[in-house]
Amino acid sequence: MRLKSIKLAGFKSFVDPTTIHFPSNMCAVVGPNGCGKSNVIDAVRWVMGESSAKNLRGESMADVIFNGSVNRQPVGKASIELVFDNADGSVGGEYASYAEIAIRRLVVREGQSEYFLNGTRCRRRDITDIFLGTGLGPRSYAIIEQGMISRLIESKPEELRVFIEEAAGISKYKERRKETASRMRRTLENIERLTDLRDELERQLQHLQRQAQAAEKYTGFKVQERELKAQLQALQWQELDRQIKIAAQAIGELEVKLEAVHAEHQQVDTAIEQHRVDHTERTDVFNKVQATYYSLGSEVARIEQTIKHQQERGHQLSEDLVQTRANLGESESHLGDDRDKLTSWETEIATLAPELEMLQAVEEASAETLLQAEQAMHNWQHKWDEFNQHAAQPRQQSEVQQSRIQHVEQVLQRIQNRTRQLEEEKQGLASGAPANTEIDALGERLAQIELTMARLEERGETLVQTLATTRDTSTNHATTLNQVRSQLQQMRGRQASLEALQQAAMEDGNKAVGEWLQAQQIADKPRLLEQMQVDDGWQLAVETVLGDYLQAVCVDDIGQLGNLLGNLEQGQLLLVESTGNEQQSAQLLASKVRSDGRVGALLSGVRSADDLSQAMAQRSSLAPHESIITRDGVWLGPNWLRVTRLADERGGVIARQQELESLASGLASEELHETRLAQDLLESQNALTRLEDQRQDCQRELQASTRQHADASAQLSAHQAKIEQINARRERINTEIDESRGQFRQEQEALAESRQLLTAAIECMEADSQRREELLSTRDQTRGTLDSARQKARHDKDGSHQVAMRHQSLQTQLNAMRESIARTDRQVAQLRERRDSLSASLSENDNPLEELQAQLEEQLKLRLQAEGELGDARQLVADVDYLLREAEQRRTAIEHRAETVRTELEQQRIGNESLQVQRETIHKQLSASEHQLEDILQNMPEGANEPQWQHSLEQVANRITRLGPINLAAIDEYDLQSERKNYLDVQNEDLVTALETLESAIRKIDKETRNRFRDTFDKVNVSLQDLFPKVFGGGSAYLEMTGDDLLNTGITIMARPPGKKNSTIHLLSGGEKALTAIALVFSIFQLNPAPFCILDEVDAPLDDANTGRYVRLVKEMSDKVQFIFITHNKISMEMADQLMGVTMHEPGVSRLVSVDVEEAAELAAS
Repeated sequence: MRLKSIKLAGFKSFVDPTTIHFPSNMCAVVGPNGCGKSNVIDAVRWVMGESSAKNLRGESMADVIFNGSVNRQPVGKASIELVFDNADGSVGGEYASYAEIAIRRLVVREGQSEYFLNGTRCRRRDITDIFLGTGLGPRSYAIIEQGMISRLIESKPEELRVFIEEAAGISKYKERRKETASRMRRTLENIERLTDLRDELERQLQHLQRQAQAAEKYTGFKVQERELKAQLQALQWQELDRQIKIAAQAIGELEVKLEAVHAEHQQVDTAIEQHRVDHTERTDVFNKVQATYYSLGSEVARIEQTIKHQQERGHQLSEDLVQTRANLGESESHLGDDRDKLTSWETEIATLAPELEMLQAVEEASAETLLQAEQAMHNWQHKWDEFNQHAAQPRQQSEVQQSRIQHVEQVLQRIQNRTRQLEEEKQGLASGAPANTEIDALGERLAQIELTMARLEERGETLVQTLATTRDTSTNHATTLNQVRSQLQQMRGRQASLEALQQAAMEDGNKAVGEWLQAQQIADKPRLLEQMQVDDGWQLAVETVLGDYLQAVCVDDIGQLGNLLGNLEQGQLLLVESTGNEQQSAQLLASKVRSDGRVGALLSGVRSADDLSQAMAQRSSLAPHESIITRDGVWLGPNWLRVTRLADERGGVIARQQELESLASGLASEELHETRLAQDLLESQNALTRLEDQRQDCQRELQASTRQHADASAQLSAHQAKIEQINARRERINTEIDESRGQFRQEQEALAESRQLLTAAIECMEADSQRREELLSTRDQTRGTLDSARQKARHDKDGSHQVAMRHQSLQTQLNAMRESIARTDRQVAQLRERRDSLSASLSENDNPLEELQAQLEEQLKLRLQAEGELGDARQLVADVDYLLREAEQRRTAIEHRAETVRTELEQQRIGNESLQVQRETIHKQLSASEHQLEDILQNMPEGANEPQWQHSLEQVANRITRLGPINLAAIDEYDLQSERKNYLDVQNEDLVTALETLESAIRKIDKETRNRFRDTFDKVNVSLQDLFPKVFGGGSAYLEMTGDDLLNTGITIMARPPGKKNSTIHLLSGGEKALTAIALVFSIFQLNPAPFCILDEVDAPLDDANTGRYVRLVKEMSDKVQFIFITHNKISMEMADQLMGVTMHEPGVSRLVSVDVEEAAELAAS
């Protein structure tokens, strides 16, 4: 099998359709940098299934499509086709009969990729299966680029193992083992799930048998219990009916009493309104007199403050003058002291200058002596380095030969062991071989089964995911639906209770008023309570202030109804009309209420406070007509306080109205939500049943296919492995034994040579010992002289430094003192100027005091007169305030009596409503249980009572309780679960059988993999030890396993070029690594040659000598392997039979020029 041609179209820089032919086994691709040579290799790797854009030198798979140039537009797709010559039948199986095989890959810019095999569309896996075991693939050892050289040599042991596996042809075994192991895991998971299900069913069946026996007793007791419950409920209904009649009579009496209190309350309200008008007029007079009094008081305070300020200013000027004189004397004293210190420091600086010059000269002499001693030490170190360099050569030679001797001895031992193993294997080799007639049929059957299994697995996974999603959805719907229904029930109960309370609280209690409203056709008009919204927390405060006005009827115009009030004979009528929306201050209670303007006038003059302490703080600032109320309903005036506490803290009519509106909105939303959830739950349950049936059918089909595949795969693998092993192994053993014996003789000769070289190196090392002692003695003397000079230089330097620091410190202090004296002179001048200024200001301060005293006396007389007028006005306001307060106290007492009667009336109504609800509930329960109340009451014996029936019901309930939990469907459920248990037992047996079959297949695959890997490793190792000296001109290299398990062990490579003893391969140069990689790859090729080998500038890091050896080796192997190589090296170009030049005359577009070297030579010769 060989690569015949490559057809490129739209791939990277090959935008035009281009065909590259490879007529010989030595084809070179040449051209300048950047012309697109490496795109040829990328094309081969891409067609073979490469899925990583990074390995194709791109960021995404769309980068392989021509992206345009200066003169060309981008194209929408790229296509590559590889044409192989399969005349020798290297590609086996169903393609062995094809003389030519074409593999094509097509990709569009949207990212869709398609594969074609001989023109037929196929999967990527079909392409990779063709090359399994041949050494070809997107990342195999048959495609070698410059970057792969370092990755190959520096790869991890597990990564290097992959190349040996590919050479051994066990890639297809690993793929089959992976698939088999995956099926085993799924089978084990299915067995575990089945075991759990079977155990659970067994426990359920034991319980169901006992439950069925108790079900019949339970049914009889339940019939008796239902009859007793119905009779007990009838007795309860009878008692509730009696209590309802008594409650209705009490409600009528309380309504009459409440109507009388309302009439008295109306009379008091009229008197209060008249007192408030008088109070407002007298308050206006009081405010004017008070404003005049406060104005005179402010003027008196201003004059007194001015007099006090003038007196304080004179006192302050006297103190400042005394302080200024003291500061002046102190500054003059400091100035004299500073001038004395300045003279002393100047004298000391003149004394230190000669001493500093002398010490600096001594320091320079010591430094020169130290420099000479350091130079002597440097000369000795140079001699010592030369000696070590000379003495290192024998030592290195000794280490190299010792390592070489150790390695050769190990190689000899391995050769002996390997030869003995081969002899034993040769003796025990089986002679029989199984027949080949069934292999073709098994292969076709296995492929068909795999297609079926892939389809079933994909369908099963999809069904499992859909089932899980649907089951979770159904559970969520059921949980949510139960929660919504529970919430709805609570909301409906709360709504009924609140509506009963609100209806009772809002009833007028006066039939005459109701008839009058009906006659004027305004009975259906909304009440004030329904037309306003109160901020949260302020409902009680607003309800306390408005009181009965909450029940006021909202009308458009009160004036139109004024002439009709004479028709109202008795009762309290409240009407309110809109006054238009007005902007309210945030401090007023009206700002807490949102309405159409009807509430502002009713809440006029009422302020708001968050708590009682805040209200008390504002009480002193209230005008006579104003008041303030807190959140919790405490209402205060300038001289009064009112507190109203409701019997039920939640019973405010405003709060109930707002809660009812919120409940109505919430109920509509929740009921719609309940309907949608019920529909969703029904749909998800139906879908769950359908999906479960489909999954079970798919699982049964997959289990059957798994058993068929395991049987066929095991038979096929065993047949193929046995035939290949028996036919080829005997011949390879004989060849390997002969090669091992020849290598054994060569290694013995190398061992003797290394021992001679080691002896010579040891003699040279002994001669260098005396010279080392002499140099060490000289070093000790030189080091002593250097230490003494270094110590003296350090001492002289410290002395000079101390004197220099003292000199510098004195100079710094001298400069600072001079600046300080200048500052003190300026300060003394400023203090003298300030002293003179203060003396002048003190004499000018005594003039305006007499004039201010006269103005003060006049203003005091005017304020005394205004104070008398203010007292008279305050007394008038107090008189009317007393009358108003007395009237409001009477109204408060009346409201309290009305509230007491209303509370008692509401409690009676609530109790009556509760009794009616209970009675109606019992009646509905009886109807729901298909019992007629009238029939039960007629059949009840005389003297029947509730305690007696309750006792009988408890006796029956105790009997039911003693039976324990009852499952009424136990018998039917027992039959159903028994049938399911039998079905699961059969499934479990099938899965266990399939698992045993898969385990047997894996054992066979592992055995064959170990044998093939061991055999291939040994052969590649021997071949590497033979090729490495040829490539390097000497040295040694070998492979080692990192573990004992042949299925998982990694592989490392040890290489030592001639004359080197490196501990790791990473210490080799770039060229040495490249030659080592070439030797390893060619060793693999000798064992399992790939159809072709592509080399991309592998010779780049090699010099001419190594390139020559590399070229000769490639030329030698080209007899069996087709080589396609990219190079810039002239030596490599000379060995090619065919040169293909890649040019880029048009920017960004690659073109091909092909030359046959032999034809060109003949043409040149002629």
